[in-house]
Amino acid sequence: MSKTATIRRILNKLFPSPPIPLKHTSHYTLLIAVLLSAQCTDKKVNEVTPKLFAKAKTPEKMAALSVAQIQSIIRPCGLAPTKAKAIKRLSEILVEDYGGKIPRTIEELEKLPGVGHKTASVIAIHALKQPAFPVDTHIHRCAKRWGLSNGKSVKQTEKDLMKLFPKSSWEKLHLQIIYYARKYCPAKGHKVEECPICKSLNGSPS
Repeated sequence: MSKTATIRRILNKLFPSPPIPLKHTSHYTLLIAVLLSAQCTDKKVNEVTPKLFAKAKTPEKMAALSVAQIQSIIRPCGLAPTKAKAIKRLSEILVEDYGGKIPRTIEELEKLPGVGHKTASVIAIHALKQPAFPVDTHIHRCAKRWGLSNGKSVKQTEKDLMKLFPKSSWEKLHLQIIYYARKYCPAKGHKVEECPICKSLNGSPS
């Protein structure tokens, strides 16, 4: 069995139907949740967003809030001043330029304040159902450990994984690797004998 087939077999066994870890009720609320998750845990984001979305869960309502109001709610997520400005401005842009809808391409999404390539990729694949392979620190780490990429950059890892795995698997696979990395293949305290994939590949942690 090939390396990629081994990885997919183990991931499908352990995480057959991985949910999106960020709570959301629309494409817009998913975008805001992903933006807030930068340098913040999903758990903390999920604690904060219900309070934020209770006040504003559409671009129109969010644009009507002041930066200070947004900032006071999202403070626990970290980088609150920067994120609050980005959330207000991107909401205004969605209302002004997109009729309150989410842009349909990664390129347009990346032009929104506070939206980087990873965030745009998450929205593209989960909300817009367009091919993308979002790579976060967990996926970047695992791809290097498993010998799927040289690990020199997140962009290179993304390209390598897109070549190795079929397009139809990307949406599920990127979530599976995130869940797997958190439980079995952490950055610190990683033990090969307790990591089914590293053990199967006979790899050693980097």
